[in-house]
Amino acid sequence: MLTASCSARRYRLPDQSRKAVVLNGSAVVYDDDANAALTTEWTEWNINLQEFADQGVNLTNVNTIGIGFGNRSNPQPGGSGKMFFDDILLNRPRNVP
Repeated sequence: MLTASCSARRYRLPDQSRKAVVLNGSAVVYDDDANAALTTEWTEWNINLQEFADQGVNLTNVNTIGIGFGNRSNPQPGGSGKMFFDDILLNRPRNVP
């Protein structure tokens, strides 16, 4: 299993928007933690890249990576705050909880 990890820390993002990563503008993987946007600690989010492959992404041809919050199919106005991202990596296969 090839995984990607992303470390993030919230700085004033008061709503409970779900964190998501989008590859090639279409394949979306949401964080399982619905409260991920509320933490003030640096946290690591490991993503099994097979979740993108299962949505049709050719992992040898990724052109864009997007990080967002909320429901992509039902965007809501009014969110505010800052989120910092660090150490976006591809990792060799390993056991991920």
